[in-house]
Amino acid sequence: MASIYDFAVTTIDGRQTTLAEYRGKVLLIVNVASRCGFTPQYDGLEKLHLQYGDQGLVVLGFPCNQFGNQEPGTETEIIEFCRLNYGVSFPMFAKIAVNGPEAHPLYAFLKTERPGILGSTAIKWNFTKFLVDRSGRVTARFPPTTTPESLEREIRRLL
Repeated sequence: MASIYDFAVTTIDGRQTTLAEYRGKVLLIVNVASRCGFTPQYDGLEKLHLQYGDQGLVVLGFPCNQFGNQEPGTETEIIEFCRLNYGVSFPMFAKIAVNGPEAHPLYAFLKTERPGILGSTAIKWNFTKFLVDRSGRVTARFPPTTTPESLEREIRRLL
């Protein structure tokens, strides 16, 4: 069985790496978009990253354009938008697909580890969140309507 740390990812600035870079950290993995009704959640994600980063939390943002064409920009446009409008300093990655045959292997893994309601593996919309403990186990999945701030108790438990 694959470990979350085995997955290759591309940072938003084009660097190839794996999630092994985050081994031993608590991860909050989120598919994000710049033109979504949930986009203001970037603010809450950044606050979590700043508040709990020293304790071992890392928020990882994966832009996705599969929902209503809400992330049409280039990686450069995405990161500029995030930094200018929300002060995003947490790691961001190259745009990916989260559903369908082109879904990034990381998301195929996350969806299998923590299916959604009624066992569905599909991601329903932007800002679906996965929480991963320090050992790399996917512990929870949260829908887009779950605000970052409401995850604090769960995050503190894992830290």
